[in-house]
Amino acid sequence: MIRILLADDQALVRGALAALLDLEADLEVVAQLGRGDEVVGAARDHGAEVCLLDIEMPGLTGIEAAAALRTELPAVRSLIVTTFGRAGYVRRALDAGATGFVVKDTPAKQLADAVRRVHAGLRVIDPDLATESLMAGPSPLTEREAEILRLALDGSPVAVIAARAHLSSGTIRNHLSAAIGKTGATTRAEAARLARDNGWL
Repeated sequence: MIRILLADDQALVRGALAALLDLEADLEVVAQLGRGDEVVGAARDHGAEVCLLDIEMPGLTGIEAAAALRTELPAVRSLIVTTFGRAGYVRRALDAGATGFVVKDTPAKQLADAVRRVHAGLRVIDPDLATESLMAGPSPLTEREAEILRLALDGSPVAVIAARAHLSSGTIRNHLSAAIGKTGATTRAEAARLARDNGWL
């Protein structure tokens, strides 16, 4: 029996996934969570072997939760199951330690098979996303540029971003200028949107 933890901030989605997976004789959902920062503790407490993680969750994203699992519970596998099928997310998830990446409209039997394959130590990636990820290549942004663009997503002024990042306004302007150039955008708001839409943030 493969013990599964589900982490998704949408209760309806969580419940539906649990119901589908529990229909399989060799799969058992042992925990359901709505927050990413509860994943490691719950995986430890419930003896989870495979964690199905959404990307956008409060506390930690699914990608951050996968990284925390790799550090604290390296024997536990993680599979990203998300509506955000963006090439940049695939690369970031795999770099963080996720063993698989599928989208939520994956048929139930395929999802169950993905869980089994991930549990066996195999990598499972949605074929269309794998191709798109290879074609798109890695993010052109440095880690700092991505951080600054994340802070710029809400349209905050440079001074506010500088205060949040603990950097000078001039340094923020330099990072934003570099990010605008690398994304081919004309404004920082456009650069932030493009980076988010490509899964680089």
